Amino acid sequence: MTNHWIDIRNSDCIMIIGSNAAENHPISFKWVTKAMEKGAKLISVDPRFTRTSSKADIYAPMRSGCDIAFIGGMINYILNDMERNPGNYNMEYVTQYTNAALIINSNFEFDDGLFGEVKDGKYTTDAKNTWKYGDTKTPAADPTLKDPNCVFQLMKKHFSRYDADTVCNITGTPKDTYLQVCQTYTATGQKGKAGTIMYAMGTTQHTYGTQNIRGYAILQLLLANMGVSGGGINALRGTSNVQGSTDMCLLAHILPGYLNVPMESDADLDTYIKRSGKNPDATITPQGLAGDKSSNWWGNSKKYVVSLLKAWYGDSAQTANDFGFHYLPKCDPAKNYTHIGMFEAMGEGKIKGLWCWGQNPAVGGPNSNGEREALGNLDWLVSADIWLNETAEFWNRPGADAASINTEVFVLPAACSYEKEGSISNSGRWAQWRYKAVNPPGVALPDLEIMNLVMLKIKELYQADSSAPGREAVTNLVWNYGDVNADMVAREVNGYDLTTGKLAASFGSLKDDGTTSSGNWLYCNQYTEEDGNKCARRGAVDAHPKEIGLYSNWSWCWPVNRRIIYNRASVNLDGVPWDSEHPVILDYDSEKKWQGDVPDGGWAPINQAKEGEKYLPFIMKPEGIARIWGYGRVDGPLPEVYEPWESPLDRNLMSGTKTNPCAFIGKYRNERSTPSEYPYVGTTYRCTEHWQTGIMTRNLPWLVELMPEMYVEMDEVLAAEKGITAGDKVVVYNARGEVNAVAVVTKRFQPLQVGGKTIHHIGVLNHWGYSGMSTGDSGNILTPHVGDANTTIPEYKTFLCNVRRA
Repeated sequence: MTNHWIDIRNSDCIMIIGSNAAENHPISFKWVTKAMEKGAKLISVDPRFTRTSSKADIYAPMRSGCDIAFIGGMINYILNDMERNPGNYNMEYVTQYTNAALIINSNFEFDDGLFGEVKDGKYTTDAKNTWKYGDTKTPAADPTLKDPNCVFQLMKKHFSRYDADTVCNITGTPKDTYLQVCQTYTATGQKGKAGTIMYAMGTTQHTYGTQNIRGYAILQLLLANMGVSGGGINALRGTSNVQGSTDMCLLAHILPGYLNVPMESDADLDTYIKRSGKNPDATITPQGLAGDKSSNWWGNSKKYVVSLLKAWYGDSAQTANDFGFHYLPKCDPAKNYTHIGMFEAMGEGKIKGLWCWGQNPAVGGPNSNGEREALGNLDWLVSADIWLNETAEFWNRPGADAASINTEVFVLPAACSYEKEGSISNSGRWAQWRYKAVNPPGVALPDLEIMNLVMLKIKELYQADSSAPGREAVTNLVWNYGDVNADMVAREVNGYDLTTGKLAASFGSLKDDGTTSSGNWLYCNQYTEEDGNKCARRGAVDAHPKEIGLYSNWSWCWPVNRRIIYNRASVNLDGVPWDSEHPVILDYDSEKKWQGDVPDGGWAPINQAKEGEKYLPFIMKPEGIARIWGYGRVDGPLPEVYEPWESPLDRNLMSGTKTNPCAFIGKYRNERSTPSEYPYVGTTYRCTEHWQTGIMTRNLPWLVELMPEMYVEMDEVLAAEKGITAGDKVVVYNARGEVNAVAVVTKRFQPLQVGGKTIHHIGVLNHWGYSGMSTGDSGNILTPHVGDANTTIPEYKTFLCNVRRA
């Protein structure tokens, strides 16, 4: 989240899209309700009428997978209205704080759904170069927004095709409802108003999920809703510590603190820094804006990488050996290391061992039947979990021939969250310390203790084998925790001034000369000599001058306890807040600096600063301003409508390019369903009573009693056509498998009219499996092994299927 949970109460309009926050994130909905009590409007966009929809002022049904069309039409509405009624928008923000005015390469072309030439599923380098600014170091700007090659005009041209009739023909949304959404949400573009977007996996789990979010970003920037209280793009993370685990490099493409992973071409540390683009030389200085300086904060990344290497390798990381950079494994750019890519390789027999920490891919992974088969190609599998799960028991699943599976399975009983101490980082980036309530049962151990024991043994084995490949990367690793506990790890993550042995005060003090350490630069400042463990703070007084709900002394928030990021965009060029009632930062003084939240850089307001020191507000971008035009993605600088990999339509109603040309398409047991055999749109989601793959809930008798069986939902028209009544046992099936479930016939789904066809949805849950107290089929048996072009997150939310009575 760019903002945080409590800040939702300051919004004038909340659009929840790709999320059912009322059921899946109930604490967030507490603050939605607070905002509505003060007059805020709630918009719910969802294929299904959910409990969130039941509380909304406007419910807009939408065919699953059509976010780009829906949001693109809103962008088109704003661009046209902005030219007619500029007084209704914050034009100073748009022209001075975004790249709307910057001039793009005159060779840029867009034709029939493509942003240039595509070869082997990738845009060519020549094509991608045309997405950049005309001058890549000092791009010109036209604050009048009239230049035909400026971002604003190129965007107007691109989204002009997204008129309301076309959008509604694609999405199935009633036109009058759609226009009401446009009018209501666009009203937040006025100075002093704020709108927020809350989204979850209904947004991300598509072959164009990243571009869905890019669409939200464009919308929010045009409405000046970024950096302000009550605004932002707010991802509702799937479990309580998804944010924290991502920060700590759970994903395959990053190191802690969102640093890039090294590639095979990175011969040394400086080559790595240069290739990553996170260096001082990457700074871009726009010409013709009021601001004249970009802080390009990623230019400090060498300090963060060196400090990370010092945290890992201590005295073995020295200037002479490039701080141990050669110890790090290097990725092959031609390989995909994400979940889907890993299971594809596993299916091909290229991976021999797998550790599953609190993960259950036999239920949670896409194309579950295929992934279960892939597990059988392993030599060994380790499952660390609080209950025996389907992944640990994949060899004993219904229909499997256990005698033919040679995978050796080890199960490590783990402690649940209430049986261990440590921090979690919630969706709002608040890192909060939790204390242990009870001891884990039996021989179960916290993950941290398990990892410590394993790593000590691995070091022992490597030390004993002088011929082990990459030996020094393990033997030189600093691993001296002894009886490990979360507190000492939190200190290491924060980092130290190695010249004094004291905890580092903040990432501003980290250096690239080997005199500092930090396990994650973003978390540097969470544990200091002066304040101790800030994550454990519980100050219940809002110290903000206007009491806007920051509660800055409750826990700690990255970075440096900043509660709303990019908050220097919440004031005008003179430093006056756009919203006097909910200012994020205010009252700049050359001595006291800014009041309120920790500012995104403590510099003076642009109009008060000296020439050459007029710092632009979006400090993590090399040009210092927000990117409405985002040329860093692999599939284009702007969102464009594509159909899901499995679509009920025979063509894209927007262009001749049907699907995302850069999407990741798996090959292992990934049969493709066709609309002639499987005409209905399937989508997965959760129910209130169960959680994720069900391991934590299907073993609890109270929750099993509340929701005992796997079920699917369908509309009344489809049910009547199929002769299905509520409570019937049904089979939902497609080219990859079938799911047995109880039918819930409901008005929550309604048929939609799309491209002259009637589209029916079937809602499928993904909580069940063959282990535990309550068993049933997983909905992910039906989902395909395909992923987003940028992240490879699986396309769980849209696939084709059919249904029959059992």
